[in-house]
Amino acid sequence: MIMRAEPDRMGLAPVDGRRSPRSARAAAVVTWIYAAGFGIPAIPVGVYLLNKGRLPTFFNLFEMYGGPWFFRVEPRTFVALLAALSGVSALNAWSGWLLWRGRKTGAVLNLSLLPVEALFWLGFALPFPWLTGAARVVLVVASWRSLGDLSSAARASRNPQSVRSERI
Repeated sequence: MIMRAEPDRMGLAPVDGRRSPRSARAAAVVTWIYAAGFGIPAIPVGVYLLNKGRLPTFFNLFEMYGGPWFFRVEPRTFVALLAALSGVSALNAWSGWLLWRGRKTGAVLNLSLLPVEALFWLGFALPFPWLTGAARVVLVVASWRSLGDLSSAARASRNPQSVRSERI
């Protein structure tokens, strides 16, 4: 007989053994799409700006991240703002991971970042994230009751029933 811990060591298992609801997982996916679509490209856009002195265009339609901040701050400050957007997007991606795992902390983090993100959306004149932000709010609110909280996560980690025995 071998004893094996059921939840993994990094807290990847759902809080109470249940799968997170579809709305929480959908919120995670929308969050990841937003973070990948706007957070990751911000760094190469900043490098491009420092090298060429102008913003790249998106299929020759418009300048990427070319909102009011571009005209009001120095290029290095603008690049720092792009890096800050990438940092906030990384936190968003983490909140999506927590949501995917059914954690209420992911929902709290996801929603609490929205006002900060909205400042970037205004400063960089980003129209699409407003839609993803609204979708995230709706999906997180829909999943709120089924998400586990910190106290249940702590109880689950101390619960000796989380270790089961198996015969080999």
